Amino acid sequence: MLPVTGSSSSPVAEGTPGNYGLGSRAAAVLVFGSSAAVLVIEIVALRLLAPYLGLTLETSTIVIGIALTAIAVGSWLGGRIADQVNPRRLLGPSLGVSGAVVALTPAVLRTTAEWAPAVLLLIASLTVLVPGALLSAVTPIVTKLRLTSLAETGTVVGRLSAVGTVGAIVGTVLTGFVLVSRLPVSGILIGLGTLLLVGSALVEWRTRGWSSTPVLTLVVVAGGLATLVAPGGCDTETKYHCVRVVADPDRDSGRTLVLDGLRNSYVDIDDPTFLEFEYVRAIASVADAAFPEGEPLAAYHVGGGGLTFPRYLAATRPGTRSVVSEIDSGVVRVNRDQLGLRPEAGIDVRTEDGRLGLRRLDTGSRDLVVGDAFGGVSVPWHLTTVDAMTDIRRVLNKDGLYVANLIDYGDLAFARAEVATLSEAFAHVALIGEPTDIGLDPTAAPDGGNLVVLASDRPVDVRAIQSALDARQTGWKIATGDDLTSWTGDAQLLTDDYAPVDQLLQPYSPRSNQ
Repeated sequence: MLPVTGSSSSPVAEGTPGNYGLGSRAAAVLVFGSSAAVLVIEIVALRLLAPYLGLTLETSTIVIGIALTAIAVGSWLGGRIADQVNPRRLLGPSLGVSGAVVALTPAVLRTTAEWAPAVLLLIASLTVLVPGALLSAVTPIVTKLRLTSLAETGTVVGRLSAVGTVGAIVGTVLTGFVLVSRLPVSGILIGLGTLLLVGSALVEWRTRGWSSTPVLTLVVVAGGLATLVAPGGCDTETKYHCVRVVADPDRDSGRTLVLDGLRNSYVDIDDPTFLEFEYVRAIASVADAAFPEGEPLAAYHVGGGGLTFPRYLAATRPGTRSVVSEIDSGVVRVNRDQLGLRPEAGIDVRTEDGRLGLRRLDTGSRDLVVGDAFGGVSVPWHLTTVDAMTDIRRVLNKDGLYVANLIDYGDLAFARAEVATLSEAFAHVALIGEPTDIGLDPTAAPDGGNLVVLASDRPVDVRAIQSALDARQTGWKIATGDDLTSWTGDAQLLTDDYAPVDQLLQPYSPRSNQ
């Protein structure tokens, strides 16, 4: 053992480990907790930003990139500063300031989104970067405190690195499987901020007394109170969405289901045949034209939302059995508690991923498959591929029909790719939308929004579908044959091996119904 040349309250000689008296258990707790907290912040930040930036690959990439930047910066600066000052004096402020920022994050982000959306991404970055860097600095600081001998450097560094990794794993699993399903996002962050404050107080008490604790306590309390009045709150927070149900002021029984700030579904609780959104009217027009009036159907719905179309089928085609794959159990509860879904409606809602739900269906068991699953404004990529379409074709009977809602803007690159993909899997494909969007009005550039695509191995009755669209006063047209081939162009096929859906999608416009 090398001689120690400094005390626990003063720097040590250069090149010599310092004995600052931090026990191995305390060190492990600090590293474990700070590493877990970084991952909690990262995952919850995705949920908090989804209503404003969308739940896309780009959003996830940005948040993960910022979190990794915070870890890198915090590790580097924490180690560097710990070599220059007494590292014990760094622990309390790192935890305390982190707790304050984390507790204030919900109020700050929601207020910024409401009043200064132009700087939302910058503020969001700081709310992840600052606490992430400070918490990541804890590991090198604690490592410095534990290095009492050069002979045990490898053991100390390796042990604390392993503890930090385990903490990150626990933080990830705990957040994804427990916290998000049981607590609101604001509650998770305020609770985490409080825990960090407690950790800061304990460390400060061991080093400098309680001098800074009252100030940090006030910050956390202020964060909690500010969250109560900050804009952008949810009626319900589920595993996947911030959910609100908004009453229609012009229709007593009308309700709009809002997921992450976007109008997902409109439901008339008393009259399920009333269809507000144009794309739902288009889907209903297709079903009405493709199958004999009033005939019950065996239907499968990929994505549930407010279950508007399953309710429509149950009302207009008595005896219809609809199976729905809805990944968010919280949305299912909202349907039952606030949107009037009754058990006898003939709608079997299963909490599952749509691709997995497809696999469980028997071959040739469905007359109709409806695709209406979204993560933000993007169809989940694994539901867009040739492989997924092949499975949809498998579950349809010989006269079965697949109809799906798409959203795209700009040059409609994603929509073109999806039509090309469907043409690879089905014999007959058609596209419904505004004439300018589907190439039937070359005098104007496409504006984008909702499009409805349909596919089948039997010919579609174009005239009957167009008549149904006109009867519902949608203003939409249907494109098939050479018109659709020309519109699709040389769009790429989407496969399980290559489906850059988020990159093909153009920026979201508030005009979307979804």
